[in-house]
Amino acid sequence: MDNTLTVILGIVAILLPLVVGRLFWKRFDHYFGRGDEAYMDSLEYFLKKIGSTVLVAFVILWIGISLVFNGSAS
Repeated sequence: MDNTLTVILGIVAILLPLVVGRLFWKRFDHYFGRGDEAYMDSLEYFLKKIGSTVLVAFVILWIGISLVFNGSAS
């Protein structure tokens, strides 16, 4: 794979998890909030929100970087 293409795809693979993580963070309340403000303001809910957002972003980053650098070791 060409070096320029590898760099561009690498940048995309790094920025994509940020965009997806931000969307997941914004929509987390809609998916898992249960409509209960007291629960949504608790530390337990906030830690679940942070943990799941980081997990989703990390998995997408891992997949993206693996796909970009899979064939560029030659």
